[in-house]
Order: sequence, then C-alpha cells, then structure tokens
Amino acid sequence: MYKKITLKNGLRIITVPQKSTQAVTVLVLVGTGSKYEKKEISGISHFLEHMFFKGTKNRPDKLEIAETLDKIGGIYNAFTGEDYTGYFAKVAASQLEVALDWVSDIFLNSLLPEKEIEKEKGVITEEINMIYDNPMAHVGVLWSKLLYGDQPAGWDIAGTKESVSQMTRQKLSNYMASQYVAANTVVCVAGQIKSDIESKIKSYFGGGKDGSFTPKAKVIERQTQPECLLHFKETDQAHLCFGARAYNLFHPKRYVQDILGVILGGMMSSRLFMEVRDKLGLAYYIRTEVDANPDTGYLITQAGVDNKNVEKAVAIIAKEYKRISREKVSPKELKKAKDYTKGKMALLLESSDAIASFYGIQDILEKNVLTPEEIYDRINKVSAADILKAAKDIFRLENLNLALVGPFKDNETFKNIIKKNG
Repeated sequence: MYKKITLKNGLRIITVPQKSTQAVTVLVLVGTGSKYEKKEISGISHFLEHMFFKGTKNRPDKLEIAETLDKIGGIYNAFTGEDYTGYFAKVAASQLEVALDWVSDIFLNSLLPEKEIEKEKGVITEEINMIYDNPMAHVGVLWSKLLYGDQPAGWDIAGTKESVSQMTRQKLSNYMASQYVAANTVVCVAGQIKSDIESKIKSYFGGGKDGSFTPKAKVIERQTQPECLLHFKETDQAHLCFGARAYNLFHPKRYVQDILGVILGGMMSSRLFMEVRDKLGLAYYIRTEVDANPDTGYLITQAGVDNKNVEKAVAIIAKEYKRISREKVSPKELKKAKDYTKGKMALLLESSDAIASFYGIQDILEKNVLTPEEIYDRINKVSAADILKAAKDIFRLENLNLALVGPFKDNETFKNIIKKNG
C-alpha cells in the first residue's frame, strides 16, 4: 500500500513498497511543462531537462553524472511533457542511497554551465530535425497544432529552432526559479524499500525551494466544423492522425473514454485493426489512443497508409466512429475491452519505475491518487450505454479533425470525405 506525506514547504513524498522486486526507482516530478511556457521561451522546459545532466555542485563534470549510475548498472533518464517534467533513476535495491543522492543532486544542484548551454542548442536542434524528418512523429506535432493553434497547447514540446537558438542561462535560471519549487514537486520512491525510507527522502529532497509557482495559461478551444491540417511531403506512405476533441482527466466519463478507445483501436482484435489491417490490408500500423490531461483531451486513430489508399482509410475510420456512436457495443466486446485494459495495467505495473510513474504522475496532475484496484472498479462500472453516450458526444461531425503528412495539398477533399462518412 502506498503512503503519502506532505512536508511544511509543500513537497509531496509518495512511497510504494514492492516485495516482488529486487529494484527500486527514485522519481522526482515537477508540475511544469510546455503548457506553462511563453512564445519567446517555447521549449524551455525540455531544454532545462537536458541541462540537468551537464554538471552539479557535487558533480561538476558531466561524465561523473553519467558514470555514477553506469558503475552500478543503473537505468536513468528524464522526460518532458505538457504538464510535468520528470527525472528518475532505477537501481538494485542495495544501491538506493546512490539513486537518492544522484536524483536529488541533479534536481537541486544543477549549475547550468553556459558553455554546455551553447552545445545543447545544437543537440536539441538535431532532436527537432529528427522529429520533423520522421513523418510518424511529425504528424503528432501537427495534430496538436491543428487542435490548439498558436498557444502553448499547440506548440511542439521541444520548441522551435528559433526559440532554442535564443535560449540563455538567465532565461533557464529564471524559469527554474519560477517553477521548480517544493510545492510544485512530487518525489515518489517505489520498489524494495525499508521503513526508514521517508527520513532518507527528507534528508535528500527536503531542502527544496519554498514559494509559489507560475500557473499556465488557460487553453482556448474553438471548433464549429471538421478541420484538416496537411503537411506536404514527398513520401511513399502517408501518416495520419484522425480523431476528435474529447474528455480531460477530471471528466466523469474519462474511463468510459478509455474503453471506447480500446474497442476502436487499442488492441490487435479491435475494430479498426481488424478492418483496416487484417481485412483490407491498408496499413501496417493502426492504433487508437486516448490522451487526457488536466485541461485538454482527445481521441485519435493514427496510421501509416499507402498514398493511394489514404482517402479510403479516412473514410473507413470515419464510418467506424459513426457506427460506434449509433450502435451499442455487445456485452462480449465490452467485457473484452475491460479485461484487456485491466490486464495490461497489471502487467505494466510489475516494475518499480512503472509503479513510481503511476503514483507520481497521478499526484502531480490531479493532486489525488487512485490505486489500481480503485481504477479497476471504475472500469468495471462502464456500461454499453455509457460507451454509446460518450461516442455520440465525442464523434460529433463538428468535433472531428485530421492531421496528415504526405504528398497532399487539398484540405477540402479530406473535409468532404469526413462530412460524407462521419
């Protein structure tokens, strides 16, 4: 059973013991990401994440930062999202003290050396180039731009080449001071841990900065008809994201939405996988995913399709959206989707790093934590009537959107396909 405490400075500490592992994960999360940025510093959350590996007061040499965990076979990394940034180390349980020292050091004591900032501009620029050269990745960036436009929710998490090139130590330092405060931070330790773990965590992380943090801007969503955003690129295969605005994390039907996505394209026996890949052979990969954040949400089907079959694939997906919003799913299909979701979660939560993320991310986003059993209970309560009602709400014609990377320029063609079949 997990335990949560909050220190006087607002730092939240979550501990989750696991008897069935020889590993332990230390994860620290701060409640800031690309949605908290302004145009002139777009990408700064991601840039700062990179800089935490470039030298600290205790480990000024970046080689020492890497070698500390390499020497003990540790797994370590960091990640940036729209609403949070995380840093973690996973080690053998006997090396817990090393992990606590290492994660707290990069999180609290990073030096942000100017020479390394200049180098990292080139690294991140190449990361941006990599994303834009990969249509499968680029279409996801295009999707956010289509839904939210020129506001933080619509910007690439990595920023732009221009904003990255203008990053300075002062900007990074100011942003860190405004967001990286104890009250905006969660430390989660999961795995084989002992009873004195809380005092150890306090000793390493308790000195975090006091104070408030800068909130994010409100996301503006406007849509009155189906929309398309095409990026012309000479490819043999077009990559698409086709879906709809949907429910956020706090919506009472968020778990209904999850099951809806699984039924449509979340597993190999789902409707769209069977229709588009197995029956018609139009795509190698096709999947439906749900993304629910504190203030935004959407459901998308993503696929890679031969250029000559793109219009057909879009029409089929639209028809499946319409069908599930008009006909109740069968008890058998509903049970399969529920059991799949619960079973997949149970398998994912076998490792200490997944456990740490499961509890930590819930708390940083929702200020509340549900156990797996509590989530299973909510999934069990989803009915066929719930699925039908949510599908009717989500798949309204004026709510549909298509982002596409491939050799296409005519938005109206795809809008007409959506209107005809959606």
